[in-house]
Amino acid sequence: MRLNELDERIVHALAEDARRSYADIGSEVGLSAPAVKRRVDRLRAEGAITGFTVRVDPAALGWETEGFIEIYCRRNTSPEAIHRGLSRYPEVVAASTVTGDADALVQVFASDMRHFERVLERIAGEPYVERTKSVLVLSPLLRRFSSGAPG
Repeated sequence: MRLNELDERIVHALAEDARRSYADIGSEVGLSAPAVKRRVDRLRAEGAITGFTVRVDPAALGWETEGFIEIYCRRNTSPEAIHRGLSRYPEVVAASTVTGDADALVQVFASDMRHFERVLERIAGEPYVERTKSVLVLSPLLRRFSSGAPG
């Protein structure tokens, strides 16, 4: 499903702050609050909006060590199996299948180096993982989106 421009503007407003009132969003996009509600209800029913969530700054949890883990999987590992395995780790804020040698790239936040190492060891021990390669972030240079992962 492709969103029209007005629906896109509503979705962007909700993505910025899902707690915004329909009246507030309506004033931004030029609709009444009931019209915004009808569109949001339709977008939810059609599956364009899959839910609402809270994004937490990892630093608020004391998780200021950031790293990326490349996962190299055993043969015939499905993306669903990787997703199921990684979804158990609250430290994993994003994970994607990727092109290249690795099968997936995982973004992790941890409280310190030892915490990151424990998460890395647990992920490396997953039955579908053949090997891993990790890097730590020294200084983030540019972030356009929050580090929260889609749920």
